[in-house]
Amino acid sequence: MEDGDQPIRYMERTRLYYRALGYASDYVWAAFDDVPFQRLAPPLELARIALITTASPIGLGNRDRDGVKHVWSAPVVPVPPALMTDNLAWDKETTHTNDRESYLPIEVAQQLASARAFGGLTDRFHGVPTEYSQRKTATQDAPEILLRLREDGADGAILCPI
Repeated sequence: MEDGDQPIRYMERTRLYYRALGYASDYVWAAFDDVPFQRLAPPLELARIALITTASPIGLGNRDRDGVKHVWSAPVVPVPPALMTDNLAWDKETTHTNDRESYLPIEVAQQLASARAFGGLTDRFHGVPTEYSQRKTATQDAPEILLRLREDGADGAILCPI
């Protein structure tokens, strides 16, 4: 590989970043011994799949008036032309998010469903905030996403972080 083709050492860069900010200890990565994953109940060709993104809706962000980030949902039709990503941490010098399909592939998923790769998308996709609070993610955002997936009749979900 050439120097420019080396993988980004994300975890090491994050540790160094936190140290440069003056934190006394390294960031603690989330780890869960017990995860709620299970096999799909219906065959994949019948399964309804939901998409989940970490991007935010344009204009509103995903914050209420109190400034707190919240889970949000939107219909897959019409397909949103773009979502807000500038409020998130990603390598803006190396890449871009001008192609919404790269982090929320609704059209590709619809094509795959038409080809019978799976049953179809749910009527809504969902946004989950990027938070530094593992507690908030585990106790508020994840249960809210699960509730919405159940409301939509989702059999599974594809996580599409930016």
